[in-house]
Amino acid sequence: MPPAVGPAPSGRIEIVDIARAVALLAMVVYHFTWDLEFFNYVDRGLTGEGGWRVFARVIASSFLFLVGISLVLAHGGGVRWRPFLVRLGQVTAAAAAVTIATVFATPNSFVFFGILHHIVVASLIGLAFLRLPWIIAALAAVGVIALPWFVTSPAFDTRWLAWTGLAESPPVSNDLVPIFPFFGAVLAGIAVARLAQRAGTFEALRRWNPSLAPLVPLGWLGRHSLMFYLVHQPVLIGLVYVFAQIAPPDRDAVFRSDCSRACLAQQDERFCQAYCDCAQREIVAADLFDALMAGDTDEAQMTRIRDIINECTFRTVDQFEAQ
Repeated sequence: MPPAVGPAPSGRIEIVDIARAVALLAMVVYHFTWDLEFFNYVDRGLTGEGGWRVFARVIASSFLFLVGISLVLAHGGGVRWRPFLVRLGQVTAAAAAVTIATVFATPNSFVFFGILHHIVVASLIGLAFLRLPWIIAALAAVGVIALPWFVTSPAFDTRWLAWTGLAESPPVSNDLVPIFPFFGAVLAGIAVARLAQRAGTFEALRRWNPSLAPLVPLGWLGRHSLMFYLVHQPVLIGLVYVFAQIAPPDRDAVFRSDCSRACLAQQDERFCQAYCDCAQREIVAADLFDALMAGDTDEAQMTRIRDIINECTFRTVDQFEAQ
């Protein structure tokens, strides 16, 4: 464990704050797209697959990598407990606020271990690596990133344990950033920062500060990242909500688009039209359409929707075989 008291950092490194601001702006792009999906202006599942899924992981990893770097910059010479605990308390309160807000807004997919929750835990565990050789943090990062590829178990599927990242089928959440593999990004940040300290890279980066004066607004944003994080999503959701009152989305069209896209991967257009007709009709009849399109179905509702999908699949197959 590092000593209880250490020297204060010798001045901020503007490029680190700017990098954090760039990650924040990328997050705004992703969250705005997620909001459009939530309000049914784009296909359901868009932000959870393909390039958007990779984009989300890169954003989360970049934030956590910078957490590792910031831990070394602020406490690498010894933990400055007062500022550390103040900041930890702020992030903990913010994480609790996110959980409480999402429990009310989307109770079946609330945020129980998102990016802020991860930062709280990672900041505490990261202290143990601050004074260790950089190679240990680097090897630990590789191990943390690799572990979920080899170790998963249904024993971790509950919300009480899914935060580990070792669940086979984790609960649905609007923002799940588990320890494995994402803590690996924090450890990678610590390893890189320790190497940078040895090489004198941070002092060289501080000398860039005057030349980065035109990017002062980005630096300011990076220094106020927590407040920006808490404010940006309610603002974005509010804007999309207001727009939805003026120009409501065509939820039927979104459902048909989603259904057809999934079906056409295996069947022809005529089959998919009949199948999607059946699925939409039966889901509406079961009074599940609103919950499905709101993206907040509970386990019982999803089980019933899956049953309807299976029934419509068999029904459509029988219909086409009879022709």
